[in-house]
Amino acid sequence: MSKSNILICISGSISAYKAASLASALKKKGFHVKTVATESSLKFIGTAALEGITGEPVLTDMFNPAYEIPHINLSEWADLIIVYPASATTIARLRMGLAEDLLSAIFLSNNFRKPYWISPAMNINMLAHPAVEENLKNLKKWGAKIIDPEEGILACGTVGKGRAPEPEKMAEMIEEAL
Repeated sequence: MSKSNILICISGSISAYKAASLASALKKKGFHVKTVATESSLKFIGTAALEGITGEPVLTDMFNPAYEIPHINLSEWADLIIVYPASATTIARLRMGLAEDLLSAIFLSNNFRKPYWISPAMNINMLAHPAVEENLKNLKKWGAKIIDPEEGILACGTVGKGRAPEPEKMAEMIEEAL
């Protein structure tokens, strides 16, 4: 029997591969997991891994005829929504309220009635940019929980803050929150 429903929204970051491990860790804990992926995230991770782990199709299209009003239905279905990883572009789209893809439309339909988490993952300079910092402050003010990125070696070879937390740690945080 499933504990709760978790929606993992994956944006275009090299850390997108971690979403598959997060889905796996959550499934092992008994959660029901669905995934939404942006077009750019699918350049980093394919749908086969995510579908194999979750047993659910990866949702990408707001106009998929198999899902009636997917942004509303997914927002209602989920007990917790997490953007993991959240790229600078996705964070900016959310902050501006642009509903140009399924991930951002889900953000607007949530209205923070349920937990909405954002896990930034990017280069240290991007993370420290005033635009990204301001966007994250606003999202937090609106009710999103911002997960602090971890320090370590980043994909570009730089050492510093910007890594998405490890999937097992995220799964434990989600379990504790619910």
